[in-house]
Amino acid sequence: MKQIVEELEIKRAEARLGGGQKRIDAQHARGKLTARERIDLLLDEDSFEEYDMFVEHRCSDFGMQEQKFAGDGVVTGSGTINGRLVYVYSQDFTVFGGSLSATHAQKIIKVMDMAMKVGAPVIGLNDSGGARIQEGVAALGGYADVFQKNVLASGVVPQISMIMGPCAGGAVYSPAMTDFIFMVEDTSYMFVTGPDVVKTVTNEVVTQEELGGASTHTTKSGVADKSFANDVEALVQMRRFFDFLPLNNRESAPKRPTFDKSARVEKSLDTVIPSNPNKPYDMHEVINKIVDEGDFFELQPRHAGNILIGLARMDGETVGIVANQPMVLAGCLDIDSSKKAARFVRFCDCFNIPIVTLVDVPGFLPGTAQEYGGIIKHGAKLLFAYGEATVPKITIITRKAYGGAYDVMASKHLRGDLNYAWPTAEIAVMGAKGAVEILYRKEKDDPEKIAVRTKDYEDLFANPFVAAQRGFIDDVIMPHNTRLRVIKGLKKLANKELENPWKKHDNIPL
Repeated sequence: MKQIVEELEIKRAEARLGGGQKRIDAQHARGKLTARERIDLLLDEDSFEEYDMFVEHRCSDFGMQEQKFAGDGVVTGSGTINGRLVYVYSQDFTVFGGSLSATHAQKIIKVMDMAMKVGAPVIGLNDSGGARIQEGVAALGGYADVFQKNVLASGVVPQISMIMGPCAGGAVYSPAMTDFIFMVEDTSYMFVTGPDVVKTVTNEVVTQEELGGASTHTTKSGVADKSFANDVEALVQMRRFFDFLPLNNRESAPKRPTFDKSARVEKSLDTVIPSNPNKPYDMHEVINKIVDEGDFFELQPRHAGNILIGLARMDGETVGIVANQPMVLAGCLDIDSSKKAARFVRFCDCFNIPIVTLVDVPGFLPGTAQEYGGIIKHGAKLLFAYGEATVPKITIITRKAYGGAYDVMASKHLRGDLNYAWPTAEIAVMGAKGAVEILYRKEKDDPEKIAVRTKDYEDLFANPFVAAQRGFIDDVIMPHNTRLRVIKGLKKLANKELENPWKKHDNIPL
């Protein structure tokens, strides 16, 4: 017995060393933590239970039978974050560059199966050179098996990908199917084809960072939801983010105690809307003043800035926030903002997170670039997402709600549960100037008549009362009472029951 125990400890020590001290030092020299160090930072102390520590690959080609490492380049297991169960896998770049083999894939699949069985989230820490070339199609098959599990787990348990090194080729499609992707600046990148292939095929000269770095994916492509300065910040923020989420689609997110009173009155909101209707204001200010303790975890803050999305708490309960941002493109909806918000709304609906929508939208962004890019279908994604959502939906129109964009932004017509408007709200087909130019085009050469017509139109529609008369707005509320009214509404809707007609699945306009 003693001999076996000693042998066990030796094997554990070898497994924990990964690819060896020299490669660990090289990982540190790049400013990166090792796979096990990342898990230690992510999970509660002493909570990690590892699975398949001694698994080795089964490849015998290209001399691989002489190169075997316990664990085969990925550390898998379960643990807790602030006492709540989570399953993790962390790819080990010190072992074959973190490349994926058939057994490497099987380890990942095992923890995903266990997570779905017990109803717990999966967090993947990606740091891999891609498929293991020596295994050929077996490695490709391993990727496809992981992809299939991502599909089956989607909407069942939250899936989060943290890109903490290279992630290229087929490897990118697993993170792409997870709910959220976070990256580390300067040390992580994602792309389907690398700079060398791009140069060969298209003659474009581009660096790895320019092609698929954190800056690219958090600003231009919108593939990643957020980036962080280094591994430590990324993992600490992951713990914070995890606290907002439910464990699975059958549970609610955890309620956290707060010092922020639900009846808090925020008088400064009464003056946040400028008297000039064309002057912008920062919607962040509104969000921060109505949520608990100003704690708003914004997602995709650097992409499609004309709409804001993220998670916050109100009276301790997690809510999803969707808000037009007048500071960017006057808050217009466009292709990128529609896609950004639609995916977030669908995530919230999957996992029983109520949606609070703050509306100040003058319409859809006009132009040939938008039309040629398919704004019709992309805008329909957001409309579809709100229309199919069955979670509690509370909408506050702060200022403009014009045209089809009024409908799209969680209007009463899309089964909005509680739709409020501030006294400054303007709900109409379009702005007064454009409307008058169409309605009274014969008088366009008479400035005095046009001015009178414009004033008449503004008096009729530059307020929330016409919509309120028709029941499209449930109440006109004072801005300073917004927090209280939303929290009251969420409590009323806590036991909401609403089901969509049976279907195999819907056909969202992709």
